[in-house]
Amino acid sequence: MSVRDLALVLLLLSPAALGAQAAPAPPVDPAASAADSGAIRATALDYVEGWYAGDAGRMERALHPELAKRIVRVDSTGNPSLQQMGATALVAGARAGYGRQTPKERQVKTVRILDVFGNTASVRADMADWVDYMQMAKVDGRWVIVNVLWEMRRRS
Repeated sequence: MSVRDLALVLLLLSPAALGAQAAPAPPVDPAASAADSGAIRATALDYVEGWYAGDAGRMERALHPELAKRIVRVDSTGNPSLQQMGATALVAGARAGYGRQTPKERQVKTVRILDVFGNTASVRADMADWVDYMQMAKVDGRWVIVNVLWEMRRRS
């Protein structure tokens, strides 16, 4: 089968071609949505600004105690491995002031809410030397970060 034939088959089997309908979006309470968005942003900023300020309290407030922060590292031979740290290590790093080593003029604190669905949210936080993709959950009425997948920025 040629690439063209395969593309035609995939197009014909697509949900749109089969007449599939997307599920209707659930009704959204604009007030709750705005409140949640504000709380999600505040949680992300507690994490980001808590890191830069060396404020362990802000960092701890942002994190679920069972948080997993992961990065894929590739060694000098090209072998990838998954490295992980938890909430305790992040709070200890903030308390030690590692984030204060980034000069204020280099600090980046960009937070973008990518998606919110019910009691879950995906957020991107751009910082000076890396990008964090956060998964948050609303637990006991409070938004907390439960997972982070991150990547270092390439140095120019």
